[in-house]
Amino acid sequence: MLYIGSTHGPLIHERAVEKVTRHVNDAVAKGAQILIGGKNIPNTSFFEPTVLSDVPAEAQINQEETFGPLASICRFETEEEVVKLANNTDVGLAGYFFSRDVGRVWRVAERLEVGMVCANTGVLSQAPIPFGGVKESGLGREGGHGIEEYMNTKLIVFGGLGMQEK
Repeated sequence: MLYIGSTHGPLIHERAVEKVTRHVNDAVAKGAQILIGGKNIPNTSFFEPTVLSDVPAEAQINQEETFGPLASICRFETEEEVVKLANNTDVGLAGYFFSRDVGRVWRVAERLEVGMVCANTGVLSQAPIPFGGVKESGLGREGGHGIEEYMNTKLIVFGGLGMQEK
């Protein structure tokens, strides 16, 4: 049953729950802190939306695609350092980040080795937008038009522009 206001549903199967649990436990064992969530609901495929802070670069969550309600916050000093950290993986489906500096948004979005970038928003997927990644996250775009299905294009979604809905 769906409830008004629900934002999250179950994971696809028990292996997905196990993977999110493994990523959380690995990050915590390496020094990360659980800010919220961190557990699955017993006997279900639901996992609490989870945010981890102080996640070290070598944590599994920074090396593998989680495909679950898990966000990691990593410390960094420079733009160069964080782009290197983000690109230091064999996968590249999507990248999310926040910045008040429009120039930085464009620089970082262009340098991230992913198929889709969300800057200042978490809203990415829509039916008419081609979907796909780079590296081991895929080749081409699902839902692309014509030759785009075979190309590595990059989608950049720019949120937080201060526009008000009427």
